[in-house]
Amino acid sequence: MARFGYMLRCPAMRMTRFTAGLAGGAAALAVGTATLLSQAEDDLPLKPTRVFSLDTDEGTWISVDVSPDGETIVFDLLGDLYTLPFAGGDATPLTSGLAWDSQPRYSPDGERVVFVSDRDGAENLWLIEVATRRTRQVTNADANSYESPDWLPDGDYVIAATASHAAARGDARNPKLWMWHVDGGTGVQLIREPGSRRITGPVAEPDGRRIWYAQRTRLWQYNAILPQYQLAYYDRVTGEQYTRSARYGSAFRPTISPDGEWLVYGTRHEDATGLRLRHLATGDERWLAYPVTRDDQESVASSDVLPGMSFTPDSSELVVSYGGGIWRVPIAKGAEPVPVPFRVRADLELGPELAFRYDVDDSPTLMARQIRDAVPSPDGSRLAFAAFDRLWIRPLPEGEARRLTDLELVEAQPAWSPDGAWVAFVTWSPDGGHVYKVRADGSSPAVRLTTVPAIFQQPAWSPDGERLVAIHGPARVFRESARSFAAGANQNIIALPADGGEWTLVSPADGRRAPHVVPSDPDRIYLHHSDEGLVSIRWDGTDEEAHLKVTGPTPPGLSEPSEASVILMSPAGDRALAQVNHDLYVVAVPMVGGDAPTVSVANPRRASVPARKLTDVGGQFPAWDATGARVHWSIGPAHFIYDLGAAEAAERATPAATANETNADGDADGAETDADDVDADVDEDAEAEAAATPGYEPVEIRVDVEAARDLPDGYGVLRGARVITMEGNEVVENADLVVQGHRILALGRRGTVEFPDFARIFDLSGTTIVPGFVDTHAHLRPSFGVHKVQPWAYLASLAYGVTTTRDPQTGTTDVLTYGDLVETGDIVGPRIYSTGPGVFSAEDIEDLDHARNVLRRYSDYYDTKTIKMYMSGNRQQRQWIVMAAREQELLPTTEGALDMKYDLEMIVDGYPGLEHSFPIFPLYRDVVQLTAHTRVAYTPTLLVSYGGPFGENWFFTRENPHDDPKLQRFTPHSELDRLTRRRGQGVDAGPGGWFRDEEYVFRQHAEGLKAIVEAGGLAGVGSHGQLQGLGYHWELWAVQSGGLSEHDALRVATILGAESIGLGDDLGSIAPGKLADLVVLEGNPLDDIRESSRIRYVMKNGRLYDGDTLDERWPRERPLPKPTWVEEAPVDLPAGIR
Repeated sequence: MARFGYMLRCPAMRMTRFTAGLAGGAAALAVGTATLLSQAEDDLPLKPTRVFSLDTDEGTWISVDVSPDGETIVFDLLGDLYTLPFAGGDATPLTSGLAWDSQPRYSPDGERVVFVSDRDGAENLWLIEVATRRTRQVTNADANSYESPDWLPDGDYVIAATASHAAARGDARNPKLWMWHVDGGTGVQLIREPGSRRITGPVAEPDGRRIWYAQRTRLWQYNAILPQYQLAYYDRVTGEQYTRSARYGSAFRPTISPDGEWLVYGTRHEDATGLRLRHLATGDERWLAYPVTRDDQESVASSDVLPGMSFTPDSSELVVSYGGGIWRVPIAKGAEPVPVPFRVRADLELGPELAFRYDVDDSPTLMARQIRDAVPSPDGSRLAFAAFDRLWIRPLPEGEARRLTDLELVEAQPAWSPDGAWVAFVTWSPDGGHVYKVRADGSSPAVRLTTVPAIFQQPAWSPDGERLVAIHGPARVFRESARSFAAGANQNIIALPADGGEWTLVSPADGRRAPHVVPSDPDRIYLHHSDEGLVSIRWDGTDEEAHLKVTGPTPPGLSEPSEASVILMSPAGDRALAQVNHDLYVVAVPMVGGDAPTVSVANPRRASVPARKLTDVGGQFPAWDATGARVHWSIGPAHFIYDLGAAEAAERATPAATANETNADGDADGAETDADDVDADVDEDAEAEAAATPGYEPVEIRVDVEAARDLPDGYGVLRGARVITMEGNEVVENADLVVQGHRILALGRRGTVEFPDFARIFDLSGTTIVPGFVDTHAHLRPSFGVHKVQPWAYLASLAYGVTTTRDPQTGTTDVLTYGDLVETGDIVGPRIYSTGPGVFSAEDIEDLDHARNVLRRYSDYYDTKTIKMYMSGNRQQRQWIVMAAREQELLPTTEGALDMKYDLEMIVDGYPGLEHSFPIFPLYRDVVQLTAHTRVAYTPTLLVSYGGPFGENWFFTRENPHDDPKLQRFTPHSELDRLTRRRGQGVDAGPGGWFRDEEYVFRQHAEGLKAIVEAGGLAGVGSHGQLQGLGYHWELWAVQSGGLSEHDALRVATILGAESIGLGDDLGSIAPGKLADLVVLEGNPLDDIRESSRIRYVMKNGRLYDGDTLDERWPRERPLPKPTWVEEAPVDLPAGIR
């Protein structure tokens, strides 16, 4: 779901055709002189390959305006502008193409229309001449957003609410009031402070002095409590601002009559939106229309809080859209509204189709998809690493990998002794963790160095080999932790004798991690501090010194640049290795007095000290070699070695060496150089030439580690059940369903199929079998860094019948190893698929080649098959990503972002997945047919509904999950308490926890999903990790609540979900040859969808598990190991009140 730091759409980017971002203040919104573009569409890189034939007389979220002569209406629909005779009729296209054009307003003379468009690759204001269709660009920004443009009465200026996301400082992401002269200039900001104020819907009174608008604090709020917006106006003479409403239901989208007598605005009454009519002279008000289009005040309202509306020139009627149509609403009290019929017939251009299908790999063996924590030996001849959560060693550059121990524990984070004879590492098991060391040649068993179990992390040797430093925390805290993180505030930095024994406390960790000691300064421990960057302390924990802070570009919507997630000092102490986002950098470490310097690597060639970017695809697990001459890192199953000297020599040998030189000048005091200032000074042609010059490539080594896949054997017959196959509408009563190994062998009426005499028969009379459920938006959140033996969320999901999960944005790559361990049978759980970490705007995509490199992480290394395009920039950047995804046969899904306009742009561009609900409802024929036609996989995650209170609150306040015995078995008690004992601020997002029934919007969203599915569209059930296991069924029930038939709801939960993630050939239905994933239900979900959670058995990959306990029933008889996360309860204590 949308997260605060990445909410808005356009990143701090450098685009070859634009002037680079300018620094701070008004310049942050600077736009170039208006220019005439005759072929603006050419600036969108994506070329349409499909057509959607639209024929509709209704539309979703239509903004309208009436021409000054009263003859014509202009309106927007699905990203194009149309004109319409005032009395109605056939609409005439005013604009067309892939560009998203919206929010049109006529000029005072009626000759031009101002509108918002991204036809040049980013959102800007444009003019179009009505007679000639010639367009002219008013603003020329590459990372702004614009809302509700309108004209000042003189026709010389346009106004709009505008936000900059290129150089976001403080609350620059909140739109403010601006004006631009139509003949050119960079614009004038009228309202700047307070930064937290969001402004939308500006409109001027007829004399131009006062500009009315709606305002609120913050960009948006989940589970919002009203009011959100109030009306205000800005006085262009005095510069003063005055608030002019105080309604509980908010007040927004002010619209003023041409005679200056009336003001109409939107507000909420009860659970619906209406229009109020105010007499400006007296302040008297009355209702004008109710209900109308549902407002967007509980989302980001990128196209304002209500669609644009307009008075007629004589001020007698308001022209407004609601109910999918356009209406003339008389101002006279009691007069009947007049419909304005329209029909739009158009061929809408669409981007290419991405509908890849993947086979589920069920070969006897699998290769590890990830090596972790890889570090080279001091002589560079060997590599120690973790794969499948075990410790391995491999010769460099070639050779076979072998296990270093025979321990049956989670093994992680190896560290070489200075002489290369030993490898230290940490372990974890249900009994706790330890620090071990093992001879690198494998000649003797591993030696345990610690005596008391704990959670140990990140061991490192002292240069003399006499002791180690590590991070320590209580085993209990990690064992009982329900979420991803380890010991948190309980962590300490400890020192441990290299021969074992009692450890000694160095210091509380206090936000410090990644301890390491370098030969040039053996008396100090270097660490990465979450706030201070690279720091060091003495071995007794005293004398902390800060050495260096490294920052990267500023992601849009954030007030500060990205900070390095880890910084490691080089062995010589003169350079540091930093990871910023997904990329690795080497920077010089200057010795300065006073505060430690901050070095920005947003543009390494312009950094204040020598800096070098090492990666193009990205990297993880960075490490220095013993000499400091080479840097190592891994990504997926690949390991990279970057020789700094060789790279410098190759760079000097290239013709563009001068352009490639790092800049060591910078500010004298070592302060950070603003990345946006830097970009403004760089010659972009030289930069592009330098980037394209062939140069040094690091050595890439594929590290193959093989393991056996868990593939059961035997024949089983599930007899007597009703089987809802999801092969069309097929239902087989009193069936024999035969499973051989991990696939379905046969299905038919009882006694009609053959199977061996020795097959195990299960009498399931009276039950119903459905395909295994597919969670297309799962967040299972296992621990990262040091892994747990069995994540509880995996068990909870499987126990509730979810046999396949796809996590669209995992944050880390630990999921790759967890997924491998499910495949080997070491972890019990559903099939684990994911996008891996999202592709965020911090990637700052520069061109198609850059997008290709970023996506190679997922296609060439992570092998995820899908990615999450998480609001990765402006329209041009997002199109580059979908183009690269198509080339690499990746299925990209998208973050819904509480932004209807953005969602529809992504559908038009060919993105095959949409996560989260459209924030607007109801959906009319235009959006329903477009979504169904494109087959975009729509996963609405109704438990976290957009545009209203989260659906989960409805279930949490009406069900009793806290006392559910099955949930208690598979969920840590503290997690159940956190979710169920109190609801409100502090439990997930937003302040609200209880809402009246009619305030919830998940049923209305489900009605939209019903229309899409019934029109042939694709959809999935996504639980969003709100309540692991049972939460999936809540989501399924919410999906069905909009009137979808029980069978269609089950289709969404199974076959449509499988098709949504490209796995429908093997999963999602019950048919011979398909994988044996299914759920045995006690009742019939075709009669009552709530029967979906009454589970007798779950079969995943041919293994049959008890639905209550997950004890395996077939082909093995094996109880589930005792859960390790069970917390001690205060029972049977001798002390306490009696």
